[in-house]
Amino acid sequence: MASKDQTIGALVLVVCVLGIVVYGWLVFLADEWLRLLILELTGFIAVAGILGIGAWIGWTMATTPPPKPIEELEAEIEEEKAEEEKAEEKPEEAKSKEAKPEKKKK
Repeated sequence: MASKDQTIGALVLVVCVLGIVVYGWLVFLADEWLRLLILELTGFIAVAGILGIGAWIGWTMATTPPPKPIEELEAEIEEEKAEEEKAEEKPEEAKSKEAKPEKKKK
């Protein structure tokens, strides 16, 4: 027995092949006015889709904040490395701080 995904895949295949046949008939065998209408609609949808993707990219670029400059990122990384080195130099102090219990205030 075929799985649900295989059944849906077969259905998509049949619908797409049928769409190709109908589109071919509309473009090559239909009346002249219908051929022109189909070609005009196809061209419009293709151009509108490409320009729509371009508009989406432009909107995304216009509304996204700029990234930090590389110099700032390098400075942050250097600061983090310096902090890590300080922590590695004094592990006894960190252990002694952890070992001392805090006094509770009454």
